[in-house]
Amino acid sequence: MDVSVPGYSPSFKRPPAVVRLRRRRARSPGAAASPPALLEPAPRRAALAAGLPRRPFPAASGSAGGDGPPAARRNPFARLDNRPQAPAEPPDAQTPGTFLDSNQENDLVWEEMLPGRNASELHQIPHVSSSKSDSPSPQSTELPVDWSIKTRLLFTSSQPFTWADHLKAQEEAQGLVQHCRATEVTLPQSIQDPRLSTELRCAFQQSLIYWIHPALSWLPLFPRIGADRKMAGKTSPWSNDETLQHILMNDWSMSFTSLYNLLKTKLCPFFYVCTYQFTVLFRAAGLAGSDVITALVSPTTRGLREAMKNEGIEFSLPLLEENGRKKKVYGASMRPVEEQAISEEDEEESFSWLEEMGVQDKIKKPDILSIKLRKEKYEVQMDHRPESVVLVKGINTFKLLNFLINCKSLVATSGAQAGLPPTLLAPAAFRGATMQMLKARTVNVRTQAVSGYQDQFSLEITGPVMPHALHSVTMMLRSSQKGSFSAALYPHEPTIVFNVPLPLDKALDKEVVYKDLANCGLHPKTLEQLTQVPLLGKSSLRNVAVNDYIYNWRS
Repeated sequence: MDVSVPGYSPSFKRPPAVVRLRRRRARSPGAAASPPALLEPAPRRAALAAGLPRRPFPAASGSAGGDGPPAARRNPFARLDNRPQAPAEPPDAQTPGTFLDSNQENDLVWEEMLPGRNASELHQIPHVSSSKSDSPSPQSTELPVDWSIKTRLLFTSSQPFTWADHLKAQEEAQGLVQHCRATEVTLPQSIQDPRLSTELRCAFQQSLIYWIHPALSWLPLFPRIGADRKMAGKTSPWSNDETLQHILMNDWSMSFTSLYNLLKTKLCPFFYVCTYQFTVLFRAAGLAGSDVITALVSPTTRGLREAMKNEGIEFSLPLLEENGRKKKVYGASMRPVEEQAISEEDEEESFSWLEEMGVQDKIKKPDILSIKLRKEKYEVQMDHRPESVVLVKGINTFKLLNFLINCKSLVATSGAQAGLPPTLLAPAAFRGATMQMLKARTVNVRTQAVSGYQDQFSLEITGPVMPHALHSVTMMLRSSQKGSFSAALYPHEPTIVFNVPLPLDKALDKEVVYKDLANCGLHPKTLEQLTQVPLLGKSSLRNVAVNDYIYNWRS
């Protein structure tokens, strides 16, 4: 039912005609002498409160047919509230060490410094809103350890990144030698002119190197999960050649075994096995707070876990809790016969109430298979989810090694990845590995400020960025950018769960751990970070801001 208000008519239906009339009056000589806009009458305020359609104010009574100058009509598209608006505070200039608000993303104007590339190809930083309701981000002089693999890093700073462009041949060669010899490079806290610092440029080259097997330049071998579309149409001569597939798997098995031996002797701190279905992270003893070798597998399925149990591999599900009890441990001897017999007796007793009521013949009891499927329903539901991450420790990691080498389902039998062995990624050299480098390029960013536009500079790094590379690059940027920069991190989603904390039996002696892992090829500060217990859980670092050498991050 419409609410009628005296003095108000909702017949205003032609805004363009009113706008043209308004423009015509503004051009007339008497427009300058027009009186100010009328205040809202009481009927209009009542109509506004009643929710009726809006219409412009009527003209003044003297302008209906008189010779006086017409009264200025109110813009029908303006706010109905005539109260003067408080002047908006000028936006503060964005500092490199703070997060940009999500509403400021459209103000970024990307300008490529490299020729032949369109600036719109770059994705803008996923800024985090800094509203009052958000919890304050943690502050520290160091970042927490993040075991996920990043696919892209985008650093932004008010200081230029020109020092990272066009390395000289001598600097590139020196960086390769420093990596192969595991040379420790310590930079000063602040570098006055990074463009003239040969030590900085060589260290930057050193931090971009990683080792991979297999290495096929025409195929993207990371990430492997969901990569069929990128690999479609690419040449794969092994897909229909069983002899070639056998040769590739033999080479991969030798490389995999070589990596595990390096890990066992603490000459390689960690490595990743990337298959088309799941990813495995092997860590040496002493890392992540564990005193034994650990391996995390994610995501997993019930079939994979059953196959591991059949091979005698004992493992646990760190993120799975059953009715508030401790984490359940699975293995070859996970369920004794006595426990199984007791559970079957409980199942029979659970239906005794039917006999007491005399309806045991009228109601069909579920069979044993249905009961088993119902009990295992939760295991199927968590497949391909972060909760399905599997933790293998100690000697069971060697059993996992043999299981993965002999597992036929490790390699796809159809599709674009058919016959292609999993990808091995490591920070240290191993048998059959190929040295590769992360791709780095500089980008000029312009943001709108109070006085116009201000220049900001960006450094983009793409490729499989492992934890040691992330820490090394951030350490260098603290020196080159004078302790002020921000970063957007893009993790490979299936590897985020590798930040789950491990159940620890005892605290480790840090000095002994550092001494044992001194020859693993990592910088001492990077090694110190990787020995920390993971705290991020099922999350990963996504935004980092450094201001005055203090880290702020969001996950």
